[in-house]
Amino acid sequence: MNKFDKISNRRASMTGNPSPLVMTSNLTPLVAPWRIGIDVGGTFTDMVLRDSAGFVRIFKAPSITADPSEGVLNVLQLAAKELALPLAALLRGCSLFVHGSTVATNIILEKKGARVGMLTTQGFRDSLEIRRGMRQNQWDTRAPFPEVLVPRYLRQPVRGRIAADGAELSPLVIEDVVMASALFDEEGIESIAVCLFNSFLDGKHERETQEVLARNWHSDWISLSSEIMPTMGEYERGSTAVVNAYIAPKVATYLRALDERLRELGLPRSLLMLQSNGGAVSVAEVANRPVMLVLSGPAAAVGALNGCMASGGPANFISMEIGGTSCDVMVMANGEVPVSDRLVIDGYHLTVPSVEIHTVGAGGGTIAGVDSAGLLNVGPRGAGAQPGPAAYGLGGQDPTVTDALLVLGRLREGPLAGGAVTLDRDLAWRAVETKLARPLGLSVEGAAAGVVRLLEQNLLHAVERLSIERGHNPAHFTLVAAGGAGPMHGAAVARALGCKQALLPRAAGAFCAMGTLQSDVRQDYLQVFAADLDKVDYLAIDGGFALLEAKARAALIRQGFGNSGSTQREIDLRYEDQQWSVRVALTANCFDVSAARQAFEAEHQRLFGHIQPHGRLEITTLRVVARGIVEWSRSAGRAAQQDRPIPKQRRRMWIDATCGWGDVPVYDGVDLRPGCKLQGPLLIEERTTTGFVASKDIVEVNAADDFLVTIGAVI
Repeated sequence: MNKFDKISNRRASMTGNPSPLVMTSNLTPLVAPWRIGIDVGGTFTDMVLRDSAGFVRIFKAPSITADPSEGVLNVLQLAAKELALPLAALLRGCSLFVHGSTVATNIILEKKGARVGMLTTQGFRDSLEIRRGMRQNQWDTRAPFPEVLVPRYLRQPVRGRIAADGAELSPLVIEDVVMASALFDEEGIESIAVCLFNSFLDGKHERETQEVLARNWHSDWISLSSEIMPTMGEYERGSTAVVNAYIAPKVATYLRALDERLRELGLPRSLLMLQSNGGAVSVAEVANRPVMLVLSGPAAAVGALNGCMASGGPANFISMEIGGTSCDVMVMANGEVPVSDRLVIDGYHLTVPSVEIHTVGAGGGTIAGVDSAGLLNVGPRGAGAQPGPAAYGLGGQDPTVTDALLVLGRLREGPLAGGAVTLDRDLAWRAVETKLARPLGLSVEGAAAGVVRLLEQNLLHAVERLSIERGHNPAHFTLVAAGGAGPMHGAAVARALGCKQALLPRAAGAFCAMGTLQSDVRQDYLQVFAADLDKVDYLAIDGGFALLEAKARAALIRQGFGNSGSTQREIDLRYEDQQWSVRVALTANCFDVSAARQAFEAEHQRLFGHIQPHGRLEITTLRVVARGIVEWSRSAGRAAQQDRPIPKQRRRMWIDATCGWGDVPVYDGVDLRPGCKLQGPLLIEERTTTGFVASKDIVEVNAADDFLVTIGAVI
């Protein structure tokens, strides 16, 4: 037993049936201890509570953009009120509290970070601004680069040099660091990034620099590139250190303040944060490296997809998580989501372990408009939580996707997301009529239908980016339509993509919050290691892995896992003179050259469509992934469906371009139990989402109590 109620190897049980998601009334008595997961999105702050009996409760409250912690406390207070518990009692009974937040990303996007100074090796102060000449579109040479976070006069050079083999060519000149620290004090610098040449081989000079700064500078916010991510490449490593220094004061202060506040209110142990790599980590471990949190919210989908795994065949999912402002796409192939070190946030290049996510501005709050050429456009601009869609009645005037769905009858008037907001059809109709229908010369219904069709086309392109373009055949994947808006569009996108099935999770509206509770603790460690694969020194490579594993196990112990954690060895390989490496997992602790080559060639074939038989392979990096396995025990599912369910109403709605308008049955999701099978068209209304099933599709409630849609099928 560790400090979380129980740890067991969840991976070993995933070949069995998935854990049923047993939704229950918030009036059902709680069985202690319970776990709480909270995800702060652009529109709503979602909370999932799962008690020891396996019952799940979902709560939503509007996000507070100015202070995300207020949104967290608000949703906790809402939950306590609905559960008829004092807030202190709710928190005292919690054995695991996991939080996903975009606070780090928002600081970068809004340019609200600290004033940063930088120390570099003499001769390299301009690498941050030169950027290797990288452009997102190499043919667009006029697009300006993003603002450099550290102007040149605050990028101070210091003398001293580490050689290419890690040896010291010349010692660090202490006087240079002292002079720079004086300048930083004069300029009101709040945080310092240190990136010295070849420090990925030996961080000695960076550590010495930190010691000098500690004696001569007024603050403790110092980011060392060799400790954040010791990768080769001065620009990427330096850019990562600068962004870390830029966000650290605000993010770390936010995390520590929220953690302290929750502890004061009754939480018995510190909260965990979701990282960009899809794993959780303690606040103490990540406070000095907040750059690891830039994808904290959407990365929780990894855990949620783990919860979707079913018995039998491989776990192949394409996740399309559509919230209020954006859509995040992720691919899980054979139970694994790719993790990459290359990440770009608002034009800034970061070298941090991150799950591969593609994000587009397409959500329920995405604004539709007519451009100067008279063409309809949808996104990427969104209405956000305030004022939100016009139908919210909070002052929004622009029509959004939510307004269009309300006009088309796919959403009903009244409370949405458990009463967090209320939809007004008249306001939605007025916005679509004024801003879209009249300029386009269409009926209000025709304009609204155009918004939905264009949105679904944008979603299709986003999903193709990580599926077809990465060598995956969508016919072998199930599209998971999550997020509050996902189940409304899942079947349509799956059909256009070529998927045979779409999964509409019952808890789609809190998918990432659910994922936080299904995510293992994870930390990634790496070491640059240059060698020829066929000539590598086995003792050297095993020694490198051993050092990384020692760090990994120490981190697991600090977080309370002891011997309950596990480590996985990985290696980066490339063909001779190839620019980018391919990351592959090793199946055994004893290094096997043949197995490594075989794994590399299989991945290279998938990514690029070719291999070089017997080509010379170079090792570039050794990696160790540390995992603390958090149990997600299975609970007893709901009883199977006995009688044919009765729709709670019939509603006139727009079905699609072929069928047009029709009276469609609307079912309460609570009435649909495992084994239930229905023919579309129909609507399913759940507490946090509404799902649409087209006329040529079948929906069935699976063993996990989620809605599985078979595309192009008839009962």
